[in-house]
Amino acid sequence: MEAQTIKCKERVGKELKERIKDIRKLWRLYINGDEDGDPDLGTFNEYGLSFDYVAPNTFKKQRKGYFRYQLSLGGPSDEFRFYTNPDFSVYKIEYWFLDWFDGAKIILKGGYERLLTKIFEDFKDCGIIVQNEYEKASEE
Repeated sequence: MEAQTIKCKERVGKELKERIKDIRKLWRLYINGDEDGDPDLGTFNEYGLSFDYVAPNTFKKQRKGYFRYQLSLGGPSDEFRFYTNPDFSVYKIEYWFLDWFDGAKIILKGGYERLLTKIFEDFKDCGIIVQNEYEKASEE
């Protein structure tokens, strides 16, 4: 019960650190060609729930579209949001922690930003997944 009374803005920093710890571990294994991954976390390709594009105005007061790397659903849920230029180069990455009518974000900087930018670039290099998600959302 106590977790529900703690606001997301008080939890988001700790949650981000835990996510980055897992992602960094899995990313290293992935880059090194370790197809077995981590016994507790699985593989990098299995880690996230989805990667998609959220078109502008999908949600109230959401003017800009973004690519979403969703890690978990429900209460709580968390995700990374990649804001890109028209050429799909990343100019901002946010980590969002959301829990039942509450949410908080952190704009990534430094090593966190570099890591997630590399991951986004890998998504782009994986057979045009970024372009396909953008076009799919734009058609809806």
